[in-house]
Amino acid sequence: MPKGLKRFYGTGELHYITCSCYRRKAWLGTGRQRDLLLEILEEVRQQHRFVVLGYVVMPEHFHLLMSEPQVGDPSTAMQSVKQRFAQRVVPRHRQRRPAGTRPLQKTQGAGHPQPQLYPQPMPVWQPRFYDFNVWTERKRVEKLRYMHRNPVKRGLVQEPEQWLWSSFRYYRYGEAGSVRVNACDVMRMNGSGAAAGIMQVRAQNGTIL
Repeated sequence: MPKGLKRFYGTGELHYITCSCYRRKAWLGTGRQRDLLLEILEEVRQQHRFVVLGYVVMPEHFHLLMSEPQVGDPSTAMQSVKQRFAQRVVPRHRQRRPAGTRPLQKTQGAGHPQPQLYPQPMPVWQPRFYDFNVWTERKRVEKLRYMHRNPVKRGLVQEPEQWLWSSFRYYRYGEAGSVRVNACDVMRMNGSGAAAGIMQVRAQNGTIL
C-alpha cells in the first residue's frame, strides 16, 4: 500500500469506490463491456455478500456505493471484480519483455536476432482504487447524485435516465437492472452487529432525486 493511503474497514460505514482503467484507457467504452462489468459486479455482490446502493459505469472508470461485505472487505471484493473482468476481456496477450531486462534472442530469416516474445497479461486496471467512507445521509445523497449526473456532465447523454449503466433508473422508475440495488437478500443475520448494519442500509434507502 502506498504511503499516505489508509483504508478504514470494520466500521459498518458505506464505501464510495472508484476504480479506473489503466492509464485511462476506455476498456469500458462499449455497451457490451459495460454490461459485462455489471454482470461480474452482481456475481461478486452475491459471493461477498454486500449491498449496492448505487453505481455508474463510465468508459474508463466506474463508481460504486456499497456496504461493507460480510465476506472479505471492499479491497478483496474489488480485486475480484477487476480480475474477473480483465480475464474476460484480455485472457492472454503477447507483449515484448519489459525494457531493462535481458530477453532471450531467436533468429529469423538471414540470422537477424529478434526479441523473444512472452505471454503477459495486458494491464486493464490501475493497481489500486479510491475508497471514501460515507458516514452521513448528506454524503450518501451527494455521492449518488454525483454518480447519476456524471454521464450528463461528460456529455455522453442529455438526461441521467438515458445512461443505461447506472442505478438512476432504479431510483427514478424502480427498474431492476443487472445489479440489484438496495437488496439485502445476500446478507446473513450473524449477530446484533450484522443485523444493525443491514437495518442501517435499509434505513438509507430513501429518495435521492
